[in-house]
Amino acid sequence: MTDASLPGAAGGGAAGAAPDLPRPGLPRPRGTAARARSVVRTRPWLAVLFLLPALVLLGALVAYPIGYTVWRSLYDANGSGFVGLKNFGTVFSDHGILTAVRNNAIWVAVAPTVATALGLVFAVLTERVRWGTAFKLVVFMPMAISMLAAGIIFRLVYDQDPSRGVANAVVVAVHDTFSSSAAYPGARPRPDSDLKPTAGGSYTSSSAAAMGRPNDLPLVGIPQNKLPGGAGQARPAPPRPDKVTGTVWLDFRPGGTGKPGVIDPGEKALSGVKVQAIKGGKVIASATSGKDGTYALPAKAAGAQLRLPSSNFAGKYNGIDWLGPSLITPSIIAGYVWMWAGFAMVLIAAGLAGVPRELLEQARVDGAGEWQVFRRITVPLLAPVLVVVMVTLMINVLKVFDLVYIIAPGQTQNDANVLALQLYLSSFGGGNDQGVGSAIGVILLLLVLPVMIFNIRRLRREGRR
Repeated sequence: MTDASLPGAAGGGAAGAAPDLPRPGLPRPRGTAARARSVVRTRPWLAVLFLLPALVLLGALVAYPIGYTVWRSLYDANGSGFVGLKNFGTVFSDHGILTAVRNNAIWVAVAPTVATALGLVFAVLTERVRWGTAFKLVVFMPMAISMLAAGIIFRLVYDQDPSRGVANAVVVAVHDTFSSSAAYPGARPRPDSDLKPTAGGSYTSSSAAAMGRPNDLPLVGIPQNKLPGGAGQARPAPPRPDKVTGTVWLDFRPGGTGKPGVIDPGEKALSGVKVQAIKGGKVIASATSGKDGTYALPAKAAGAQLRLPSSNFAGKYNGIDWLGPSLITPSIIAGYVWMWAGFAMVLIAAGLAGVPRELLEQARVDGAGEWQVFRRITVPLLAPVLVVVMVTLMINVLKVFDLVYIIAPGQTQNDANVLALQLYLSSFGGGNDQGVGSAIGVILLLLVLPVMIFNIRRLRREGRR
């Protein structure tokens, strides 16, 4: 039998013979190549058709608002008169807007750095604790809270009243542990008394103290219901030839029937009041009044002036003014870090899971300490993830608005101002100048663009690897 008689042989193919298939290394049949080219090159309208919905959305939601904002920034408040770059000049000359620019710089420099650092520490430490997953859940949980709710929470946390604000409740508790409160806050001498106000809130006698006679120190300004429960009747101090003695008491009798400067029946003793003897501006002796209000100083106090230091009268410590002009921005940044440290931790923990454990163990075997392993191996290997977190948070803080608007009270909102908040205030929050507001929006866009370009280039470099 010849080869021509076999099924599929040249010139004698049977009806059921298999078609010729391209062999490896041989040119592709012209028909197949033509069909591939036709899909990619000769039908561009098909690609446009698929991209059209996305292009429409992109143009309506991104391109048009950006273009309109740039156009609107060149017109006046009403949008009827062309002013060129005048609105941008207003942005960089207005004191309130410059404060917003300064605060934005603080936000960009501090908030992403602190949040990323805390996220890195949490991610590394949670790998070493037994309840690491539960800890990650607790730290990440604030991300489920809206900025509005977080602002309300921290507005209460920073409340000045220690009975409401958690921050001041802690600060006051620590302060009162190491420093005793004033014995009689608000107490003062009578206007015609021998005691006169001196520096620092203290009161000093005009006359010199003497032995053998009473050196009384009457005070007023203390409500009866603010006196200690065990306050008793004030007693005249007995004269002593070797001591300077006197009485400190509340020179007020219920009903107003007492005589000023005289210890009348029913007038209460002020115990625990510190009395100092001053000579040449120096304290030479001190004593504390007893339960009956009396005190006794040594003989060297004779001829000195008597002083009641301000520690006797200072008001009750109420904590720190977290929402005051000097601390408002750091306080709001702390609230932001509380929310976003969990986000940084989760991303860094995902990157940490891909770090080869062999490198870490080899470094430990070679004698490296945990700090060296962390600084020279863990952090360099996590550098791409850390950059992603930093860039994301930098873009986020440039448009922060909710926290500042909710946490900052009205009297210090100008001190906490940021560009996104100023954009709202200038356009809709009373300024009614959408020209300046649009200029601020353009400036925000220009600030975000370098960060976005850097992020895109980094992603392209990683895609080529």
